Amino acid sequence: MGCFECCIKCLGGVPYASLVATILCFSGVALFCGCGHVALTGTISILENHFSKITSDHAMLTDVIQLMQYVIYGIASFFFLYGIILLAEGFYTTSAVKELHSEFKTTICGRCISGMFVFLTYILGIAWLGVFGFSAVPVFLFYNMWSTCAAMRSPVSNFTNLDSICVDVRQYGIIPWNATPGKACGSTLGDICNTSEFYLSYHLYIVACAGAGATVIALIHFLMILSANWAYLKDASHMHAYQDIKMKEERELHDITSRSKECLNSYT
Repeated sequence: MGCFECCIKCLGGVPYASLVATILCFSGVALFCGCGHVALTGTISILENHFSKITSDHAMLTDVIQLMQYVIYGIASFFFLYGIILLAEGFYTTSAVKELHSEFKTTICGRCISGMFVFLTYILGIAWLGVFGFSAVPVFLFYNMWSTCAAMRSPVSNFTNLDSICVDVRQYGIIPWNATPGKACGSTLGDICNTSEFYLSYHLYIVACAGAGATVIALIHFLMILSANWAYLKDASHMHAYQDIKMKEERELHDITSRSKECLNSYT
């Protein structure tokens, strides 16, 4: 076998579907974790500088955000390992299917592991749907503030008193009602929208939400791949069992034929 034939055989054993899903999963998790971490830090800075200048008023929120940042570290580490494991499982399953008619045989343990990955990926997909919905909440909050500022700056707006236009973050439950000042009105609100922290955090939350959506798509892709691979492994095991029974029957038939010929020769 030449070098070209070896390369073609090696490329034929690559699980391209699992490879694409792994790249999409890594990209989505990286966007969600990286952008989400920086956006949370910017959110704390905006609250401290403009909405809650007393540290005790937003102490709980600060602790929650720090906890979420630690959770982001764990999510990134877990999905890095899980993506590699699923890619390795894709290589294993592809090899099992490619060698269907050779001496390669799947084991019950291998099929059980494939089934376990199907169940675990299904649970993770449901969990990431919740993460995707949760990541859309800060996008909605920042969009409300941005749209209010855009309405004030619009040349067609006919507001007579801009100080009456306010954004009160206390109504979202982010900070308590006794926090001061708790809201921003008029020119103060416009200054907040013009800060680099607000602009960066708003767009990072959008990218983080898109990353969560990409991760959901990747997990759905993985789920389809794992389900198909598990079915292929099950069919492969049935095919090998059928071939074993067929070879055993052919061997027995050959032995019976040989004994019959021997008996016939002895009689003759």
